[in-house]
Amino acid sequence: EIVLLAYYIAAVNIENAFHDATPDPDDGIGKANYIPFDGIVLTDTFQLGETDESEKLFSAMFPQNSERVLAQKKAPLRVIIGNPPYSVGQKSANDNAQNQEYKVLDGRIAKTYAAATDATNKNSLYDSYIKAFRWSTDRLDPQNGGIIAFVSNGAWIDGNAADGFRKCLEKEFSAIYIFNLRGNQRTSGELSRKEGGKIFGSGSRTPIAITFLVKNPNSLPVGEGRGGAATIHYHDIGDYLSREEKLGIVQKFGSVENAEMGWQILQPNEHGDWLNLRDDAFGEFLAIGDKDDKTNNKTFFIPFYSNGVKTQRDAWCYNSSKKRLETNIQRTLGFYNDQRKAFLEAKKEMPNLKVREFVSYDNTKFSWSDNPINGIETNKEYRFEQQSVIVSVYRPFFKQILYFNRSLNERVYQIPKLFPSSTTENRVICVSGTNSGLSVLMTDCVPDLHFNGDTQAFPLYYYEERAKAAPSLFDAANENEHIRRDGISDFILTQARSRYGERVSKEDIFYYVYGFLHSPDYRTRFSSDLKKMLPRLPLVEVPADFWKFSKAGRELAKLHLGYDDFQNAPSAEAIGVTVRGAESGHFQVEKMRFPSKNDKSKILFNSQIVVENIPALAYEYQVNGKSAIEWVIERYAITPHKESGIRNDPNDWAAEVGNPRYILDLLLSVIRLSVETVEIVRGLPGGGFGEVEVVSPF
Repeated sequence: EIVLLAYYIAAVNIENAFHDATPDPDDGIGKANYIPFDGIVLTDTFQLGETDESEKLFSAMFPQNSERVLAQKKAPLRVIIGNPPYSVGQKSANDNAQNQEYKVLDGRIAKTYAAATDATNKNSLYDSYIKAFRWSTDRLDPQNGGIIAFVSNGAWIDGNAADGFRKCLEKEFSAIYIFNLRGNQRTSGELSRKEGGKIFGSGSRTPIAITFLVKNPNSLPVGEGRGGAATIHYHDIGDYLSREEKLGIVQKFGSVENAEMGWQILQPNEHGDWLNLRDDAFGEFLAIGDKDDKTNNKTFFIPFYSNGVKTQRDAWCYNSSKKRLETNIQRTLGFYNDQRKAFLEAKKEMPNLKVREFVSYDNTKFSWSDNPINGIETNKEYRFEQQSVIVSVYRPFFKQILYFNRSLNERVYQIPKLFPSSTTENRVICVSGTNSGLSVLMTDCVPDLHFNGDTQAFPLYYYEERAKAAPSLFDAANENEHIRRDGISDFILTQARSRYGERVSKEDIFYYVYGFLHSPDYRTRFSSDLKKMLPRLPLVEVPADFWKFSKAGRELAKLHLGYDDFQNAPSAEAIGVTVRGAESGHFQVEKMRFPSKNDKSKILFNSQIVVENIPALAYEYQVNGKSAIEWVIERYAITPHKESGIRNDPNDWAAEVGNPRYILDLLLSVIRLSVETVEIVRGLPGGGFGEVEVVSPF
């Protein structure tokens, strides 16, 4: 970053530190010799080496600085230290703070880190702190090598997309030292508590690591074999430590040479895993899905699975109230169209005017992103479409009204093939590899991108649009516009029937997958694999076990889909839960809570109602690192959106569905289904994954 004030402060600090450390600064004559530091440069570091223009930076106003830029570019750097900024990109175009594009540097990342990874989503490799690693690696003295020392985001140590980054570090350096300070607060529940305090306080939610990369040209790795890779030294600071405790440990160690650190030598595998190494047996199973396999479909599902919907405008596009949502959308579309018309007029006077330079970044009216920016550039009018107002699932056991429309949804992915209309019936198994392990939950509504993690939805069916033909007078509108296809592949059906008999259907296999993904043995044995990649599954050898998994999957689906069908659901009283104060008739909530941090046997629903005798067993059922009950407590609360002022009130949902008790009944239903889910999961066949080698049936 180019900040003039920070530049001057740094220069003064360096000069004063040098002066204070000099034994005789006044040269013995009583007159201080103030020695300026000529090494500091006001520049965009990443821009150095991009083009010749970088050498002319500030040349008109700061000619001396330009000379320093040229001198720095020629200097053989041996040590590079820093705390690089962590930014993979702006959250919204309203920030008006797009990351600078560096073609040369980004190209180097594409040819190295990105080329070496198998991950589909490589965006995180262009985070500015990763760019700092790439720039510094290329900038070290090629003849004599050197050391890079960074305090940075530590997500790269075990991140899925960073496997290529780690592979390159192994090849490009002779020794690597990593002090993992943890502090990842993008987790939840027990995992979040284990991660401990945030090193930079409220300023960062990311894990932090101190990294030393040592490049000795005389002992660099040779060849492509694993034997020539860098020696990787690793130290984990530990669980449940506060920020102050962590900083105290850093101060106590003082140096990487301190024997008390007890460096662990990591042994990476061929996948580029340094921690939580994948299990080779996992690779013998069949992929749940593979979008690169578009012909053979040798997977459980054919390639029409999808991410959940990414709106980039959640506050506008989701709401508990249908009426409130429609009002918000119409107001938002009106603002967009006003901006579109105004830009069209302004272009007449200023033909070279850019949309991003013109639009109003008013967070109370709109949240800009690429789609609407492009819409204004192409003069595309956005109109309100009533059929786009649908029921969706935003988070586990939390339905919302969604404006499902490409105009205001940044990415819809393949969801239109899974739910082409608001009346389409379908079921999707949503899976996500998270820091807390595999997250899986079924839904029959359009899921959000972060419904249960980074959601991938695997459907029972997908729909193809029927070729348009001239309708007759007797054809109903929208009738048979889509052809329903099976999401389960023919290949897996053939495999299953050869093992379990001809009566096996694709639906049986669909529920087998759902049941199997809940297997504690499977999740435990392959936890590292499931954090990094989509599930791979075997077909169990014993036919009876196949049917047990399939039956359990059906039972779980019935629970997880019908949680708000209160007429058909058994009472929570069956498991001992009681409600005090319901006779008051006051069922509205502001924010549910526990009586204390350590008492989860009760939930204070509101000032009048208390839910009591909640069994501890209910909290064992978790989705994405948090119990289903705690998802309900977190989400069913009145939440005003800070930027836009839009209010989301779950009591509106209860009013619009005509059931004042809706939220209370839902909480009781989720408590009951949590207990029943745990009991079903405990009854699943044991895979023996922890004790014996698993042999793939394929």
